Amino acid sequence: MTNQTMAEAAPAKETKTADGKRDNATAGALSPAAVLLFAVACGLSVANIYFAQPLLDTMARDLAITPAVIGGVVTLTQIGYAFGLMLIVPLGDLWDRRRLIVGQTVLSALALAIVGTAPNAAVLLAGMVLVGLLAVVIQVLVAYAATLAAPADRGRTIGTVTSGVVSGILLARFAAGALADLGGWRMVYLTSAALTLVLAALLARALPRHAPQPMAGSSYAKLLRSTVALFVEERVLRERAVFALLIFASFSVFWSSVVLPLAAPPLSLSHTTIGMLGIAGLAGALAARNSGRLADRGWGQRTTGLSLLLMLAGWVPIACLNTSLWLVVVGVLMIDFAVQAIHVTNQSLIVAARPDAASRLVGGYMVFYSIGTGFGAISSTMAYAATGWIGVCALGAAISAVALLFWVIAVSRTPVPVGVCSAAS
Repeated sequence: MTNQTMAEAAPAKETKTADGKRDNATAGALSPAAVLLFAVACGLSVANIYFAQPLLDTMARDLAITPAVIGGVVTLTQIGYAFGLMLIVPLGDLWDRRRLIVGQTVLSALALAIVGTAPNAAVLLAGMVLVGLLAVVIQVLVAYAATLAAPADRGRTIGTVTSGVVSGILLARFAAGALADLGGWRMVYLTSAALTLVLAALLARALPRHAPQPMAGSSYAKLLRSTVALFVEERVLRERAVFALLIFASFSVFWSSVVLPLAAPPLSLSHTTIGMLGIAGLAGALAARNSGRLADRGWGQRTTGLSLLLMLAGWVPIACLNTSLWLVVVGVLMIDFAVQAIHVTNQSLIVAARPDAASRLVGGYMVFYSIGTGFGAISSTMAYAATGWIGVCALGAAISAVALLFWVIAVSRTPVPVGVCSAAS
């Protein structure tokens, strides 16, 4: 792909590079190939965060790490990710996004190689912090895709790119288990490092050069202050951040503890079989990728309300785990469809409100995603230990009900941002 593939519908804006050569800063509809590349990049980047979850016991044995310490692999990765959301993602509105994305991708490959060759626990944990910190290239890519897309296609583009994120999350455990069975846990990270380098080369070739940045020339401190200020200025960001926290808390409640009853008697399913549940979740999430089109047409509020209702209803069949696994699959489809639809709608609406602040908006929004995911994981295992699977389902349904109530009381009548309905005109 060349730079010209990034914009097919709108004319390019001619600029000059530092050496006086002319270049094109594109603005218009992204080509299908470019959108696919963004989605693949997001999927691989987010998978790097989740590869470790099914490999913890193998890592612990190989490096003689105690069970208490090996749990820090996941924690430190998420800490690195949270810091990246706050400190790196906003740079997309300050620096050249092409260089930022390619640079992060190359450094991610280096971090993965460090993890894959780690001789001891200290190096492993340090490498995982870097993996999490640099994985926020996902949000830079989402914001960049949103700004490159034509306004009328912004929601659809975000939906397709974000489908890569959900695919990476749900397939990471399955892929990690398969590769580890072939060549050990180190093969997982070394393979990903090689693929990430290839991805960096593709992105370097495909992304437009020298596209102007909204805050070019500003200081980093001013950039961070403006990110905080956006929460004060933009009501839609505050509302959608609350939804991110609640829906991903509910999502995490399910996925963090479902392995416990499935692996225990009387079901005693294998890890491979349990991993297939992620394929069902993937089908539901991919089915919702076009929800961004509804936001483009000004139907974002209705999409949110119906999806929240679907997410709440999904906990009913999931509660029947000990009766029928097919009902659980139905519930997974419902919840994953709903979460993806809301997530895409959220990002479509906040970027439409302030396209000039896309990176800061997405970065700030995703901090709440991270908080919700962490809260859901911790509370889910506690609920399972105290009251079993029914307690987990009650917790997930309660969080979903709070989100639906918040929409009914505070959000349902809020007008959508100007520009979202451009596709309908």
